[in-house]
Amino acid sequence: MTIAPVQRNASLGSSAWTDARLIMALEEVVETELNRHLKVAKDWMPHEFVPWSQGRDFDGVLGGEAWAVEQSKVTPLGRVSLVVNLLTEDNLPSYHHEIATMFGREGAWGTWVHRWTAEEGRHGIAIRDYLLATRAVDPNELERARMSHMSEGFESDNSHSMLQSVAYVAFQELATRISHRNTGHSSGDPLCDQLLAKIANDENLHMVFYRNLLKAALEIAPDQAMRAIADVVTDFRMPGHGIPGFERAAAQIAIGGVYNLRIHHDDVLQPVLRHLKVMEIGGLGPDGLRAQDELGVFLGGLDAQATKFDERQAALLARRAARKAAQ
Repeated sequence: MTIAPVQRNASLGSSAWTDARLIMALEEVVETELNRHLKVAKDWMPHEFVPWSQGRDFDGVLGGEAWAVEQSKVTPLGRVSLVVNLLTEDNLPSYHHEIATMFGREGAWGTWVHRWTAEEGRHGIAIRDYLLATRAVDPNELERARMSHMSEGFESDNSHSMLQSVAYVAFQELATRISHRNTGHSSGDPLCDQLLAKIANDENLHMVFYRNLLKAALEIAPDQAMRAIADVVTDFRMPGHGIPGFERAAAQIAIGGVYNLRIHHDDVLQPVLRHLKVMEIGGLGPDGLRAQDELGVFLGGLDAQATKFDERQAALLARRAARKAAQ
């Protein structure tokens, strides 16, 4: 059942838009976006992308073959990135708890929460089955990392604000899409590339859902939505930041070109901001204008940081290539 939206009224002060009122006001938008999503989303079967014929028993109870790195054709960069992506997906129970608590379990919001969770669950199943069947990673280390990461759980940086939660996932879903897609390209295995393309497509549809929801929020509560966007963009971090060894893995992923500052600026932040025309929105109050200005300054600084990273990355890769040529 659709809840009638709160009447859009420019005279409403920002204090009038509580989380509860915003959730009610956006209910019809959620229903529209949910229906659109269900029409365009295509089901796919994770088991079809797992080369089961390559699988064999590991050592342990079954007395199979112990894992060794040379058993897999996945590249070192692909291995690191696949593990980070999988462990991020593994925390789905915590993510579900966060969004179900924030958005509720009733009506269109609740239907979306459960549908999103089901689709995300497919990603973790598929990646883990692929990794184990192809012996791409040490299964013992993977399980220890899963236990450690999930035991810590996940607490969103944005759980205090409904609008910040929506803004965060609009960017994060696109970031996850890019990470999966580039991981596939870097994996060295065409089948892995196909699998991660399927996952990336799901993530892109999730991004569109949240991006369109954020667009509606900018229309009904522009000052608060602008502040939420500025806060999320200037303090963004991926949900897998608590993974054991994340900093070292993130550095390898950045240098390898899977996900880094340049990609974050050019392929994640800018496309969403341009689509929403965030820097072009007029008629903002003092709070909204301040947030818009802060966002502009931050993006300029981030672009400069990304340029410096590009230069360091190029120099590092050139040195590596020279050393390899000299061997």
